[in-house]
Amino acid sequence: MRIVVLGAGVVGVTTAWYLAQSGHEVIVADRQPLPGLETSFANGGQVSVSHAEPWANPMAPLQVLRWLGQEDAPLLWRWRCDPALWRWGIAFLRECLPARTRANIGALVRLGLYSRDCLDALRRELCLDYDHLGHGILHIYTNIHAFGHARDQADVMARYGCERFQCTPERCVEIEPALRDFQSYLAGGIHTPTDESGDAHRFTRALADHCATRGVIFRMGETVVSLEEVQGKVVAARLLTGERLHADAFVVALGCRSTALVRPLGIRLPVYPAKGYSLTIPVEPEDLVPTVSITDDSRKIVFSRLGDRLRVAGTAEFSGYNTAPNPLRAAALARRAVEIFPDIRLPDDLAHWSGLRPATPGNVPIIGSTGLGNLYVNTGHGTLGWTLACGSGRLLADLVNGKPPALPPEPYRPR
Repeated sequence: MRIVVLGAGVVGVTTAWYLAQSGHEVIVADRQPLPGLETSFANGGQVSVSHAEPWANPMAPLQVLRWLGQEDAPLLWRWRCDPALWRWGIAFLRECLPARTRANIGALVRLGLYSRDCLDALRRELCLDYDHLGHGILHIYTNIHAFGHARDQADVMARYGCERFQCTPERCVEIEPALRDFQSYLAGGIHTPTDESGDAHRFTRALADHCATRGVIFRMGETVVSLEEVQGKVVAARLLTGERLHADAFVVALGCRSTALVRPLGIRLPVYPAKGYSLTIPVEPEDLVPTVSITDDSRKIVFSRLGDRLRVAGTAEFSGYNTAPNPLRAAALARRAVEIFPDIRLPDDLAHWSGLRPATPGNVPIIGSTGLGNLYVNTGHGTLGWTLACGSGRLLADLVNGKPPALPPEPYRPR
């Protein structure tokens, strides 16, 4: 078939790869001049099955209330007259119920483990270089109650195959010596040695190059403004220039912008943008900075070593489609980095970035066929786009091909 994939982020490019591998003629269209320049550009760098506990959990409503009015809060909800935000918020509260949280954890762990295996196979097959480190992820906790909750969730994830190990503060420093000056503040840690880190942007660009060698056509700098439907099927994607891309099937992988594109067709996706922030700090070989990827649970901040750089990223701000960085929130990332790793030297021209992560209320992505037979979506990955990209792309390709997928697709189907 001739298939048009809309979106050239990490999810769109992995989808294109698996579709091309299946023998399809694939075209990728994106408004950016190069692949991976939006949400995939400067994220936290973690391939983190261990992050399977969604934002929506029984503890979340009280936490959100406690953070109200704090401009640098880990999760900032900006009150505004936006019906989509309020609908999303109500659905978020529903997903905080214990039974929903457990179901969402199961769906995320299963897809995360599958995706990590797919990524490992791709890296070996194509010899991809993206500053990969396989040293695991260490979650650190400064609050004894939060640490106790994390131990309980680790047991839940273990039932689905994600092994996580409890650590004393001393063990945390053994795993990552760069934490030595922060040890006295630690209540404990949870280590997932099978998790990884790497540069999602470099991966996306490298895989896009391999896609091109397989015949995938990239239409970069092309904005898709609408989809044209005839008798229950999409027949074309119309570009801003007026050109129409015809195909047998279409995949929408435009992150949080997928919602507006499919809404005129009567398809409503529960996806809302969650703005995330990151800093990229140059490091020298002698600097005592982590090589094990670290998640600071209390501030929802991650630290990942990417070659000669340290990526500091995290937090979520619900403020619509505004991508402008908030200086206070960016400064909070830098301040916390220095608190935990005093050897870090912040340059005067520190690189700040912010991007919109496509979040569903329960953090479970939306993957599969819509009500229109030849229109598929692959979006809603939230903070786990890099973690879930390869598995999501392969799952979507199996569904397009009519093959039995490697894991049950029901939790991810559009509703």
